[in-house]
Amino acid sequence: MATTIMLALTSVVTMPSRGAEVKFGYVTSIYSDDKNIPLKQPEGVACDGKSLLLIADTGNGRLLRYIFKNGLLEAKTVEIKSPKLFYPIKTEINSKGEIYILDRKQRKIVRLSSEGEFRGYLNPAGIPPPAAFVPRSFTIDKNDNIYILDILSQRVLILDSGEKYVKQIRFPRQYGFFSDIAVDLKGTVLLLDGVNAVIFSAAINSAAFSPLTESLKQYARFPGSLTTDDRGRIYVVDRNGGSVMILGQDGAFVERQSGFGWKEGRLNYPGQICINVKGEIFVADTRNDRVQIFTLVE
Repeated sequence: MATTIMLALTSVVTMPSRGAEVKFGYVTSIYSDDKNIPLKQPEGVACDGKSLLLIADTGNGRLLRYIFKNGLLEAKTVEIKSPKLFYPIKTEINSKGEIYILDRKQRKIVRLSSEGEFRGYLNPAGIPPPAAFVPRSFTIDKNDNIYILDILSQRVLILDSGEKYVKQIRFPRQYGFFSDIAVDLKGTVLLLDGVNAVIFSAAINSAAFSPLTESLKQYARFPGSLTTDDRGRIYVVDRNGGSVMILGQDGAFVERQSGFGWKEGRLNYPGQICINVKGEIFVADTRNDRVQIFTLVE
């Protein structure tokens, strides 16, 4: 197999914490595609809940599609490149397999078909003034609704599956800088304040955000991204600290996994994280030029 992988299924990477309930078991690392072209500072990962893994290979300006099934990584890699895609930093897959990518250079969300064909830029219809927006991040829920973290107008824009405006939720009055957004299975919107290390939440019918957690600075230096699993647990990636925090549905701290470093299982300035229904965890280990795969050990 040309793709570089390393296996250590029995390894558990953890950091001391209180009330440990969940741990990461290291599975494998991805360093290159099947042509032995190395990944270069990948920042984004997305998984479809089955076997598809999509990597935003940021430094190479491309996406890579892998199949990870039954704990094994298939040898064949599909490269997706587009003249309209320059610096992909976050990617999401909807229920139809369509691909959405946030391009940092353009500050636009690029739309691709499931086969990787360019379908245009995300251009929501019916947004109330101001119609302009600058996405810092975005996410897609189980019903293909799209949530955009708009740092220009300090709001979260919610679109339906047809990319039409549904509603907006204004940022709370006091915050530092919002680095990421996620939506759990109940439709609760989560906003991550990286500067203050606080998560805000808004229930499905709420018109405002409220703090879900107190400051998490004792556990994280600068939380940069987050996601949730099918049990409602929240996973927060500490960008500067090289670790992943696990929180309960109520925002209570559960565990902190991994830590800064270069060895397998350790992280160096990690980016996006995704979790599939099998409990397989994918982390863009940006400055180690790899994507690492873990499994939940409970």
